[in-house]
Amino acid sequence: MKNTILIILCIATLGVHAQVADTSKGKIADTVNQDAGTPHSKLASWLVPTGLVAYGGLSFVVKPIRNVDYWFKGEAAGSNVNMASKLSDYLQIAPGVAVYALNLFGDEGKDRFWDRTAMLALSGTILTITDGTKYLAHRVRPYGTDPLSFPSRHTGAAFVAAQFMAEEYGEKSPWYSVAAYTCATATGVLRVYGHAHWFSDCVAGAGLGILSVKTAYWLYPHIKKALTHKDKHGRSTSIMPGYYYGAPGVSFAMRL
Repeated sequence: MKNTILIILCIATLGVHAQVADTSKGKIADTVNQDAGTPHSKLASWLVPTGLVAYGGLSFVVKPIRNVDYWFKGEAAGSNVNMASKLSDYLQIAPGVAVYALNLFGDEGKDRFWDRTAMLALSGTILTITDGTKYLAHRVRPYGTDPLSFPSRHTGAAFVAAQFMAEEYGEKSPWYSVAAYTCATATGVLRVYGHAHWFSDCVAGAGLGILSVKTAYWLYPHIKKALTHKDKHGRSTSIMPGYYYGAPGVSFAMRL
C-alpha cells in the first residue's frame, strides 16, 4: 500500500509539472486575438501527457511494463470493490465541481462562465472520441468482465476535471493543481483496486484526459473566432451552440 501511495504522488507531481510548464497567459479574449498558428502552450507541457499515453500503448508489447500491471493486480487482490467504485465515481468529478463552486463564491477563474463551460464540453467530446480506442485495443479487464479495459474512461474523465481546474486556477496557486491532480490520480488507482482496469489503462486514460483539455483550450478560441464576425459597419454577430431547456440548440446574437 505504501508503494501505491508513492505512485499516486509521483503521477500527481508529473501532472502539476505539466501544468507549470504551460506558460500561456491571459483570458480567452486575448487568446482569440493571437495568431491562429500559436500553440496553446509550450511543447514541454504536452510531453508528459503524451508520455503517459505512450506508456499505456507500450504495455501491449513491452513485457516489463505489462508486468507492472500484473503486480498491481496482485496488490489489488482482496480489496473492497464496491467501496473503490463508489469513491472513484465521486472523485472523478470533484475538481470540475470545485471550479464552479469557487466561482460561485467569488473566486473567479481565468475564463468567463460560458467560455469555460464550452471548453469543458469540448474537452469531454474529444475524450469521448479518443475513448473509442477501447474497441480497437480489445483488452480484457483484469477479472474478465468485458474486452473494454483500455483506456480507463473514469481516469480520463478525472484528469479532464483536474486539467480543467489547473487551466482555470493553476496560475493563481499551484495548490489548486496539486489538489486536482491528487483527486484524479486517486481515481485511477481506485479503478485498479476496484478490479475494473489494469494500471496501464489508467495511465493512458490520464494522458488522454489531459490532452483532451489542452487540445480544447487551444481549439476553442479559433472556433469562437470563426463563429464571430463583424460587418462593414463594425457590428458584431455570433453563432454559438448551446443547451436550452434540456435540449441542444444554436444561439444567434448581433451587437447593433
